[in-house]
Amino acid sequence: MKKLFSEFKEFINRGNVMDLAVAVIIGGAFTSIVTALTTSIINPLISVIAGGGADTISGLVVPGTDIDFGAFISACINFLIVAFVVFLLVKAVNKAQDLGNKLTGKEEEASKAAPVCPYCLEEVKEGATRCPHCAGVFDAPAKAK
Repeated sequence: MKKLFSEFKEFINRGNVMDLAVAVIIGGAFTSIVTALTTSIINPLISVIAGGGADTISGLVVPGTDIDFGAFISACINFLIVAFVVFLLVKAVNKAQDLGNKLTGKEEEASKAAPVCPYCLEEVKEGATRCPHCAGVFDAPAKAK
């Protein structure tokens, strides 16, 4: 059971799981915007163009029509609020993860720059004596800087 929990913890701590969760939440919020746009603005316009009478067309100018810009604007505001809350949540999770890494001593080491061939300026593996790209011979085995 302990192994299961440790595997679950490792799965959750992966960055792409958080990205996927954010995408699902943002996608759900964006769905409400699209729904509000189609039901409140586009569908009434289509009914006016396709078969509405003169009284329907004159109703577009007068308040009280089927076109509900308020619902669309409300959906946009809700989307922005959800996106901002998710942003703050991800930021807090990342900060907590960084703090946890500092406390446990698992800070990522600054990766060394890969060695570069002096002739063609392509990256080579450390310890190489020849460049795999231009076949240039090194005076000494390549070292990271």
